[in-house]
Amino acid sequence: MRLPKLPAALPLTGLTVLLSLPAFGQVTPEKITQLEGAVGAAQSAGDNAWMLMSTALVLLMTGPALALFYSGLVRSKNVLGTMMQSFILMAVVTVLWAVIGYSLAFGENNAFIGGTQFAFLEGVGDAPNADYAATIPHQTFMLFQLMFAIITPALICGAFAERMKFTAMLLFCSLWLLLVYCPMAHMVWGKGGYFNPFSPPAGGGLRAFDFAGGTVVHITSGVSALVCALVLGRRKGYGTEAMKPHSLVLSFIGACMLWFGWFGFNAGSALGAGSLATSAFLATHFGAAAGTLGWLGLEWMRSGKPSVLGGISGAVAGLVAITPASGFVKPFPALLIGLAAGAFCYLMCSLVKSKFGYDDSLDAFGVHGAGGTLGAILTGVFATNLVNNALKDGDKAAALGLVDGNGGQVMNQVIASAMAWGLAIVGTFVLLKIVGALVGLRVSEEDERDGLDLSQHGEEGYNLEA
Repeated sequence: MRLPKLPAALPLTGLTVLLSLPAFGQVTPEKITQLEGAVGAAQSAGDNAWMLMSTALVLLMTGPALALFYSGLVRSKNVLGTMMQSFILMAVVTVLWAVIGYSLAFGENNAFIGGTQFAFLEGVGDAPNADYAATIPHQTFMLFQLMFAIITPALICGAFAERMKFTAMLLFCSLWLLLVYCPMAHMVWGKGGYFNPFSPPAGGGLRAFDFAGGTVVHITSGVSALVCALVLGRRKGYGTEAMKPHSLVLSFIGACMLWFGWFGFNAGSALGAGSLATSAFLATHFGAAAGTLGWLGLEWMRSGKPSVLGGISGAVAGLVAITPASGFVKPFPALLIGLAAGAFCYLMCSLVKSKFGYDDSLDAFGVHGAGGTLGAILTGVFATNLVNNALKDGDKAAALGLVDGNGGQVMNQVIASAMAWGLAIVGTFVLLKIVGALVGLRVSEEDERDGLDLSQHGEEGYNLEA
């Protein structure tokens, strides 16, 4: 019996199905259709498995990773209050996302904000939405994006740690999600978004690259953190020895978990289990490693000792900066981006913060705002179609960044970053004023002295008497 000629690149799963068909020698159009369906189902199953794993990894970044990282950096009387800020946002943001947040971010309306067609998750089912991810259920895509929406306002909490009322934090973060995060997510990733190069608005927009959230997550949260720190003012006793972190062990564990979870954050943004996910995974790891060395190297030269806090902060800085570039750059540019971010964020958190005297408690601006901006701009330098060829110029892959000969992309990245800064500054300032007028922003001096654990939650993190 003569076997039919098979395509050279036929997947193993498809070959197995074909060989298992009855009367193999009689290949009919119906059997070819069956084969194509089986191959498509196998791809969908593989992509969906990876995306569900990535979704879980990104949730892990908020709780327990960020909760541990931030709580170790505050004083022991605020450890539970700091952890609670991350934990409660896992619940609150989930409900807001289901009701209207997802629709505002990914519904179709105009270039700056989504519509209401996905409100209450109407139309978000198990069938793929080809506008976003053609091989995974729409619900999987929605869940993956939810985890980004959870961690972004949680990052801001690092700036007002140890001094904001719990009620004020809840109200501010809820409003901020809907009025700052969702519009920015729509502009960058939403269908017809102003910055979305893969689905530009009908009237034209500004092509900007942000693979996994440099502008959407890190610039908006980091810049908003700076505004929060300035509006709330310094903590009582700021600058004294009493403000030192109470447990770098907790922060160390949290940083390692952030590094681990970040693979879902960046590689998951490929929205499938293909080679682009591998490239983003590699760039993420290289960026974190180089960021660690960039921060520690400069710190070692200036202070004479490489600190544990410096090492873990450098790793996070490298991860932040590589986030927008992770699906666009080759391995060695990823190293350069991470190295530059580690050194730059160290200077922002030591020299610049000291010079201006603002109390960004846990360096949310110095790492996320500064690192996210640097990473977004360097994406315009190193983005190449050798890594991501999804953007077309006719029948060819379009030139992406400066290394591809498209120097104008650097300016696009600068403009997009500046607009993200503007939205974060104005939106955060207005919301803080509204929340302050409604419930007040800051705990009383007595409550701050007692700590947020007791004053806001009636509990203590450590039973020292026992």
